[in-house]
Amino acid sequence: MANDAALNDLADLLGQAFTRSKSDLDLHGRSESHFPPTPPDAVAYPSTTAEVAEIMRICARHGCPVTAWGTGTSLEGQSQAVRGGVVVDFSRMNRVLEVNQADMDVRIQPGVTREALNEDLRATGLFFPVDPGANASLGGMAATRASGTTAVRYGTMRDNVLGLEVVLADGRVIRTGTRARKSSAGYDLTGLFVGSEGTLGLITELTLRLHGQPEAVSAAVCAFDSIGQAVRAVIDTIQIGVPMARIEIVDPATVRAVNAYAGMSLPELPHLLVEFHGSAAGVEEQARTFGEIVQDHGGLGFDWASDPADRKALWTMRHNAFYAILALRPGCRSIVTDVCVPISRLAEAIEETIADLDAHQVTGPILGHVGDGNFHAILMFDPADPAEESRAMEAAGRMVDRALAMGGTSTGEHGIGLGKRGYMAREHGDGWQVMGALKQSLDPANLLNPGKIVPDEI
Repeated sequence: MANDAALNDLADLLGQAFTRSKSDLDLHGRSESHFPPTPPDAVAYPSTTAEVAEIMRICARHGCPVTAWGTGTSLEGQSQAVRGGVVVDFSRMNRVLEVNQADMDVRIQPGVTREALNEDLRATGLFFPVDPGANASLGGMAATRASGTTAVRYGTMRDNVLGLEVVLADGRVIRTGTRARKSSAGYDLTGLFVGSEGTLGLITELTLRLHGQPEAVSAAVCAFDSIGQAVRAVIDTIQIGVPMARIEIVDPATVRAVNAYAGMSLPELPHLLVEFHGSAAGVEEQARTFGEIVQDHGGLGFDWASDPADRKALWTMRHNAFYAILALRPGCRSIVTDVCVPISRLAEAIEETIADLDAHQVTGPILGHVGDGNFHAILMFDPADPAEESRAMEAAGRMVDRALAMGGTSTGEHGIGLGKRGYMAREHGDGWQVMGALKQSLDPANLLNPGKIVPDEI
């Protein structure tokens, strides 16, 4: 078989950095999604771009599929090797290569995680802001065009990747972008690879935009009687130009879960979690303005957290909400899905989703990035109950239908992977075929992460 020949050549190339052990294969067959495990045939642990290029040349010669792996935290099955072959694990390519403090950028290898990068940057007065919650690898975050809680102020990975080094399907190594802050030089190849989920090339180096650490930070949590009141408060805040760093919404079911999980006592109502960055005077003014808007919209209580430990506790609660929700029903699995709509339709989208879940007896706490119209539902089901799983899947589909009808998208940040591929034609029309043509031109043998994003005929 072609795969066997490729694996033998890869073993000769990489030695102990190449494995077919069952434990490694099982580890790289799992994900945080609801999809069943799909172990690859082997796992490669390259240390250099040259090794990645040679891996691709060998696999191209033998027609062996290749799937990139960062930390395995993707939620739509992006890193699962559904057609076997080799998983390329970038965990050993984890060096910060160059920090350009004056230009506020950094050059790194793809295995660097966001927490490790910010730890390395502490003494510079700079930080990397994109925060999806999980301590994901930055290569994986670029490949999935990740965002998270701070996107409302600092943007997504699309806005913070200046350039890439990429190994193509035939082993060629290209560089996209520059360290300049803008360019009119041809196609935006950096933008093409950011969000391509490893289907067009393997990212082996990134140049990222950095930001100054804020002088002052203040966070708060406040409750509302309804989702609509909370969202209208956010819309008013955005429209008058208050520069929020984070603004998250959690529904009553999520509050119930985090109360039980973290021993908190928040009222079981919709809540906003907010954070402001800037000068001490600026943060104080922003917080005061936001407080007045909250009061105008019937906000109930307003607890500020200026102390770093209190802020950390607040955002740890938000980031652990997924695990708190899972703890509501031990033994159950979940479909973790997201959609994004224009902010003016967000309250309507969330309220209709909650009503839909209630009507179809699906447990699905909701939380999300209210500042950019993106929300998540954690749709729970008992894996031993096919009918319950089917109801959860159907509810996820109706969420997408609702978002598209409102002028939104099937996913704001989780990406396509396996879970959202069935909605691509509906969202993009003939544009989906154009994506397939791009894939065909760069990877004619369909070796890179096959079965993801593009149409089957590729």
